[in-house]
Amino acid sequence: MRLSLTAIGLAAATTAAMASTVTLELPGDAKVEHNLIAYKCVDQAVKAEYINAGDNSLAVLTIGDQTVVAVTVLSASGARYAGQQFIWWTKGDNADLYDLTKGEDAPATLSCEAVK
Repeated sequence: MRLSLTAIGLAAATTAAMASTVTLELPGDAKVEHNLIAYKCVDQAVKAEYINAGDNSLAVLTIGDQTVVAVTVLSASGARYAGQQFIWWTKGDNADLYDLTKGEDAPATLSCEAVK
């Protein structure tokens, strides 16, 4: 099974698009599913592409001009993803972004709701 992700960024000074593609080879034949969800976070938007392939799940987050690739990690409830210094924790239509550089007990940096 092949899992591919494409991160697209626009150059600030031009309208030309640049893309990077990463391909992960996973054993087995699990179907790869993609879900794109937009979130409203008070004064900011976050786009999340969820990529699920069997027991493997990724979230590719676009936060402003930053792209974060996060992998699912153990969670008591909801779905929790870790990437770079961030934790992205979703439950139903709500999602919270935590920045671990602010301390383990710091409140969410962003609290978001899925746009329907």
